[in-house]
Amino acid sequence: MPLIQISQTPGLTDEQKANVIAAVTAAYAEAAGKNPSSVWVTITEVPRENWGVGGTPLG
Repeated sequence: MPLIQISQTPGLTDEQKANVIAAVTAAYAEAAGKNPSSVWVTITEVPRENWGVGGTPLG
């Protein structure tokens, strides 16, 4: 069972999250030759103040 974990800042709607999950599942299943029903995807929303890029906090 493949598990794909996505970490991102908050902001996507429930519909957008569903679209991301469907698209990532389809892309992985096709590329890896797996059954889409065996692919798990999680989206973790991390507040901007908990991210840093190039040594600078985003928040």
